[in-house]
Amino acid sequence: MRRLTLLLLALCLTAAAGAKSFTERFEAIKRTAAPAELYTFLYALPKGGDLHNHLGGAIRSEWWYAAAIDPARNGGDVFYTRVKFSAPADTGVALVLYRTIRRYAYEQLAPADKADYVRLDALTPEQKQGWLDSMRLDRPGEGRDEFFTWIWPRTGQLHENIHVVANVLVDTMRAYGAEGLRYLETQMGGTGYVDNDGNAIPEDESVRFFKTRLAQPDARESGVTPRFQVTVLRFVPNAEQRLADLYAFVDAHRDLWVALNMAGIEENGHGYPLRFLDKYRELRRRHPLALSIHAGEMDGPDSHIRDTLLLGATRIGHGVNLIKDSDTLLLLQNSKRVLVEINLISNRLLEYTPDLTKHPFPEYLRTGVPVCLNTDDRGMWDSNMTDEYYTAVTTFNLSWDELVELGRNSLAYSFVQPDVKARLLADYERDVAAFEAKYLADDSLKQLGSVKPVTYGYAKRTWGFEFKP
Repeated sequence: MRRLTLLLLALCLTAAAGAKSFTERFEAIKRTAAPAELYTFLYALPKGGDLHNHLGGAIRSEWWYAAAIDPARNGGDVFYTRVKFSAPADTGVALVLYRTIRRYAYEQLAPADKADYVRLDALTPEQKQGWLDSMRLDRPGEGRDEFFTWIWPRTGQLHENIHVVANVLVDTMRAYGAEGLRYLETQMGGTGYVDNDGNAIPEDESVRFFKTRLAQPDARESGVTPRFQVTVLRFVPNAEQRLADLYAFVDAHRDLWVALNMAGIEENGHGYPLRFLDKYRELRRRHPLALSIHAGEMDGPDSHIRDTLLLGATRIGHGVNLIKDSDTLLLLQNSKRVLVEINLISNRLLEYTPDLTKHPFPEYLRTGVPVCLNTDDRGMWDSNMTDEYYTAVTTFNLSWDELVELGRNSLAYSFVQPDVKARLLADYERDVAAFEAKYLADDSLKQLGSVKPVTYGYAKRTWGFEFKP
């Protein structure tokens, strides 16, 4: 027994020494690695999961386009997009250039209106580039208004086509898997899809379709485990009924759909959290449901985060202005029950924190509030998860322990089933240990030559990085 105790003690000391050595090693890497080397190192880093992710905003416009014009991936549908406006501006027609519709909707248009649309696969090179660029924030001055008012409507009826949505979901999983993520908890509905004739697809048929698509080899080989949240647009007049309907949907499909979210620009006062308190309490009398709710994505102080906790949320999306609510901040520092989903690039581009050096993320992280990094709408930001990690490391001088904690939190606070969570956490710890062993030696960055990072427009515009597949 004494020998076993000494052996266990030796193993613990060895593990502690290894952890300390890599802590020091990471500090050396930050000091000596070239920026592109550090980015590549972080691309290879095991990262856990992405918990705050809107699938519709996470899809790169190139992925939307490739799926939408391919009959094998779009279910035989045809898409059209608006490239001009023939009608006078005072007719009440919404002037949304590049809004995309399906064939059944196009065929219902008047001949004069049809003339304003072009098949997506017949765009000129200039029109195609305009369409691709119209769904991302890639120019100075674009921000909150462009994002909330114009970009989302442009995606139009792409979201209705279940074939397109399922395929771009797998595209997203594959991209995440390549940069070290193993879990995706994205906001994606299981209802609201229509067939090529414009008829609603029954709920159970939609659910079966997604399960079948996720069972295919390319989805499994991504290495990413997906789970879904449904989302209620908080400020619409019928939000309470939508909440009840989607609450019931998640309860009926808990194998894939694991939580409910509420989203929508908080400046719109019709979606204030306490509007829904009685409804959540009514629904909880029937059965419990995990809640991750947007709150604190505001410029000034308010009580939205505290009030969202009253709704029953155990994860807060964004939480930027938590720093201005001392009582709630103290509560989260001490309870450890609630995780704040941090979205650095989102907060910068939408100008909730235009100067990221002033972002409250490090204050939360270093005073005991559970946090993790997320991408939010990565397709519309033209970014990836490594951009979030590189931003955090270079802006806030994160330690190795802090990096590992972020990945661990992204799994520990996920809403995935307990047995799957245990497996994901064990795999994460194993992958981190292997990563430490691989890059512990002083000359180990030579091995980065085998890592093939992929970057997009955000990395190029922000840091000058341009890694292509």
